[in-house]
Amino acid sequence: MSTPHDPYVRVRGAREHNLRDVDVDIPRDTLAVFTGVSGSGKSSLAFGTIYAEAQRRYFESVAPYARRLIHQVGAPDVGEVTGLPPAVSLEQRRSAPGSRSSVGTVTTLSNSLRMLFSRAGDYPPGAERLDSDAFSPNTAAGACPECHGLGLIHRTSEELLVPDPSLSIRDGAVAAWPGAWQGKNLRDVLDALGYDIGRPWRELEPADREWILFTDEQPVVTVHPVRDAGRIQRPYQGTYMSARRYVMHTFADTRSRSLRAKAERFLTSAPCPVCGGGRLRAEAMAVTFAGLTIADFVALPLTALTEVLLEAGGGSDTARVLTADLLSRIEPVTELGLGYLSLDRTAPSLSSGELQRLRLATQLRSGLFGVVYVLDEPSAGLHPADTESLLGVLGRLKRAGNTVFVVEHQMDVVRQADWLVDVGPLAGEHGGRVLHSGPPADLAGVTGSATRRFLFAEDPAPAREPREPSGWITLRGVDLHNVRGVDAAFPLGVLTAVTGVSGSGKSTLVGQVLAGVLADRRPAEAAGAPAGPVVRGCASAEGLDAVDRLVQVDQKPIGRTPRSNLATYTGLFDTVRKLFAQTETAQARKYRAGRFSFNVAGGRCETCQGEGFVSVELLFLPSTYAPCPDCHGARYNPRTLEVTLRGLTIAGVLDLTVEAAAEFLAGTPAAERSLRALLDVGLGYLRLGQPATELSGGEAQRIKLATELQRARRGHTLYLLDEPTTGLHPADVEVLMRQLHGLVDAGNTVVVVEHDMSVVAGADRVIDLGPGGGDRGGRIVATGTPREVAAAAGSRTAAYLAKALRTG
Repeated sequence: MSTPHDPYVRVRGAREHNLRDVDVDIPRDTLAVFTGVSGSGKSSLAFGTIYAEAQRRYFESVAPYARRLIHQVGAPDVGEVTGLPPAVSLEQRRSAPGSRSSVGTVTTLSNSLRMLFSRAGDYPPGAERLDSDAFSPNTAAGACPECHGLGLIHRTSEELLVPDPSLSIRDGAVAAWPGAWQGKNLRDVLDALGYDIGRPWRELEPADREWILFTDEQPVVTVHPVRDAGRIQRPYQGTYMSARRYVMHTFADTRSRSLRAKAERFLTSAPCPVCGGGRLRAEAMAVTFAGLTIADFVALPLTALTEVLLEAGGGSDTARVLTADLLSRIEPVTELGLGYLSLDRTAPSLSSGELQRLRLATQLRSGLFGVVYVLDEPSAGLHPADTESLLGVLGRLKRAGNTVFVVEHQMDVVRQADWLVDVGPLAGEHGGRVLHSGPPADLAGVTGSATRRFLFAEDPAPAREPREPSGWITLRGVDLHNVRGVDAAFPLGVLTAVTGVSGSGKSTLVGQVLAGVLADRRPAEAAGAPAGPVVRGCASAEGLDAVDRLVQVDQKPIGRTPRSNLATYTGLFDTVRKLFAQTETAQARKYRAGRFSFNVAGGRCETCQGEGFVSVELLFLPSTYAPCPDCHGARYNPRTLEVTLRGLTIAGVLDLTVEAAAEFLAGTPAAERSLRALLDVGLGYLRLGQPATELSGGEAQRIKLATELQRARRGHTLYLLDEPTTGLHPADVEVLMRQLHGLVDAGNTVVVVEHDMSVVAGADRVIDLGPGGGDRGGRIVATGTPREVAAAAGSRTAAYLAKALRTG
C-alpha cells in the first residue's frame, strides 16, 4: 500500500501499446534500466506510461488557457501511477533540426558567449556598446546583410545546372529540376510559355537559356497536359520556377537531407565576401575578447575554447563572472565526450546520440533535484571508451537527489544499474510483460529473459575465421571535415567494421566520401584512363568498377505520417490490393486495385479521409484522437469492406502481423518474398498496417534492409550501414548480423560504422579511426583483421575489441 513517503514509483494496469495490464514497482533515487528486445514494450512503459503520466499531471497544474499553447501528449492507458515525481524526458528525436540550429543553440552556450562579448568585449575606440543580439547571426541586428547570417554565398552556373547540353529540356537537360510529376510540370509550363522543349539545349537562344535557368519571375500559365490513353487530365494553372530558384529554395528550406544533398550538387559555395564567413555585421566582428572575435570563438572545438577562456583569466569582475559561467556550462559537454564539437557545428550534422547528450549536459547544470529523468539509450553512438564517462554523468544526476530511468541495450550500462526492469519475453503481441523488476544480479534466475544470456555472457558466439577480400576500393587524399589527407582501402567481398571514438571521422569517411564516390562515379574520358577527382573530399578513387550497386541503409523514419506503414513501404500493399481486385466481388463491381487504397478517394472512408481516426478538439485540454465514428478504425467505406479475400476484408489483412500474414498469403510469390525478408530480420511481430510514426529507428532500418533483401539481386552490391545496431537488443543484433553475413556470403560487400564490439569482433576487417575526436582524430590508426587491430598500439578501440574477442 502506498504512503506519502512511499519510496517507489508504482504502476498499476499499464496497457499502452502492447503492454498487457502491467503492474510494476520501481524504487526512486536509483539508476533503473529498462531492457528487452526491440518492440517488447520497454519504451511504452518508460516513456508512453511513466513519463506521459508525469507530464499529464504537470499540465493539470497549468492554467487552462496556457495549456492550449503547449504541445501535449495524450493521457496514457494506465490504471494508476503513484509515487511519481515531476519528470524530464530526453528522447532521441529523429526529426531534422533546422540548418540554423547548432551546438551553441542546443546547449544555450551561444547565449552566454554573446553576453560575454556584449558586456566584457574589447570595443574599438569610440564604438558604441552592442546588445547581445548583435552577436547572433540568427537575428536581424546581428546577421550579415549579404549572406543573411549563413557565412557562405551559394552560386550556380549553366554548366552545373545543365551538365549535358546535347539533351533537350523534354529529355532532362535541366538536371537540377526535380523528378516525377513536379519536373514534368515545370517542363509543361515552359512548353505552354512557348519555349521549344524538344530542341537540344545548346541550340536554344542564349537569352532563352538565361531566362529558363536564372529568372526570378514566376509566371502562371494554363497547362493542357497530353492525355494518356484511358486517363482524363484536365487543364490546370501551372507556376514556373527557374532552375536556380528551385535549387536555392530547396537548399535553404528543405528538411530532407537527401533533397538538400541533391541541391548542393548544383551549387558552388564560397565564404561571404562581406563578412568573410563570420556571419555577422562588421560592428560585431570588430569586438574581441582575448584577442579573438566571436566568430573565432564559435569555430574552436570546446576543448580549445576552454583553454582560451582559462588563459584569459582575470580582467573585470564582469568578465570573471561570465567566463566562469561559460566554463561551468562547457564542462559537462566535454565530460560526455563531446569536446571535439564546436559551437558553430550545425545540428543537422549531429547524430541523434550526440543531440541527446548535449541536452543531457544542459540538464546537468540545471540544479534540479527530486526529478525523474527518463532517457532513451544515452549510450547510442558512443564508443565503449566514452560510455564510462556517461556512467559518471548518470551517477552525478542520481547523487544530486534524482531518479534516473534509462531505456538501454548496452550491457555495460545495465551492469551498473541499481534496478533492472526486463520486458518481454519477445516483441509485439508476444511481449508486453514485465519478466523481472529487481537488482540486475537476480535476472540470472529468469529463464524466459532474452537479456539474461548477454548480461551474464552465457554461451559466447564461436570465433569466426575472417574471409579473404576479392578486391579493393582505394580512396586517396581524403580531405573533408576532420579527415585530412587520408588514404583508405576498403576490401570487397567481406564485412568491414569502421570504428573509432565519437567524432573521429567514421561517418565522414564512409557515409560521405565512400558513399559519394560510389554515387557520383563517372566513366573515364578514355578507356583505361585513371579516374580523376570523383567527389568533393577525395582526390582519386580506384576499384569502383567492381561494384554494380550502392545501397545505404540508415535509421531515418520510413515515413513521417500515419499514412505510411510497413505494407506501403515494402511494396507488399500493392500485391495485396491486386489480390483483392481479382476477387469475384471486385470484378463484378469493376473495382480496380486503387479502390483498396486508403490514401485516395473512392474506397476509403471519407469521414476520416482513410486515417481510421478523427481528432477531437477539446478547448482547454490537449486534442485527443478517437476511432472514426463511421468506419470504427477500418479506414474504408462499407462497400469496400464487402469485398473479402479468404474471409478477410482489406482492413483485416492490414491488421495481421507479419507472422500471420505469411501464413495467410502463402502461395502468392510476390507477397511471400516480402514477408520472408521481414521475418528474416526479426520483424514478425509488426502489423502490416502499423503506422510509420509508431516504429523505432531500429525497426525502420530493418524494414529498409528487408526491402532490399526481397529484391532480385543483380551484380555486386555494396551495403553501407551507419551504426545498424543502435536501438537493437543484443538478441536482435544477432538476427541482423546473420542477414549481413548472408549478404556477404552471396558475393556482396558490407561496410558498417559500428561501436558494438561484438559486431566488430565478428567482422572480417576493421578500419579504426582516431586516436581522438575532432582535431585529434581523422587518421586511420589501425587496420586489419579484428585480432590484428586488437593488438594495435595507439588505438582506443584495441582494448575493448580484445575483451570482446576473449569473451567470443
